[in-house]
Amino acid sequence: MPALYLIRHGQASFGAEDYDQLSELGMRQSQHLGEFLAAQGIAPNAVICGGMKRHRQTAEECLNAMGLGAQLVDDASLWSTDSDWNEYDHLQILEAYTALPGVGDRMVEDMAGENPKAGFQKHFSLAMQRWCDGKYDNEYRETWSAFCGRVERGLATAASASGNVFVFTSGGAISAVSRQLLQLNDMKALSLSWTLANAAYSKVLAGKNGVVLASMNEHSHLDGKCRDLLSYR
Repeated sequence: MPALYLIRHGQASFGAEDYDQLSELGMRQSQHLGEFLAAQGIAPNAVICGGMKRHRQTAEECLNAMGLGAQLVDDASLWSTDSDWNEYDHLQILEAYTALPGVGDRMVEDMAGENPKAGFQKHFSLAMQRWCDGKYDNEYRETWSAFCGRVERGLATAASASGNVFVFTSGGAISAVSRQLLQLNDMKALSLSWTLANAAYSKVLAGKNGVVLASMNEHSHLDGKCRDLLSYR
């Protein structure tokens, strides 16, 4: 049965001027994933890549490590870019949240503490809940429901391909797939996205009876002696 491997990008550049690029760790994670997949005898018949820089960098590093980069990246019949797999606009979601009275100042204070990432996550979670709520849809260029709809469209396109397909995307898109296939409520799906490891993959099987989620957040290749490569942000 053909399988879709939904691959979350390697670590992006948190705190950098351009977030949408892999960090040095993200590069290593992507290369390690490719080496792992090649050792398991798992290879794609086609590649679908989201339209973001970190998606393409992850794909290139992974496929090069598998010895498939030149074969796939330059072949339009095997490689396609699909913006349906792009991540939601977290900056615009945060912008709408921090525009609320007093919220921006509290976020700055919390991020100035001993653990800036924990401070950010606290407010990011609240911003995401507000986006997901549906009551404030007029404040967002893309609503939560619209985001889920385009990811579902991307999934349908990927599932119609032949053979194994590698899909390079982001955690939010993978959580939207889990929402659809596992019939999760919105907040449960969103919370899943915060537990997905960088350069982990989730496996979807596509058959005559539709698509099913076979596994989620597989990252054993980032455990044990390679645990120094494990990250979630």
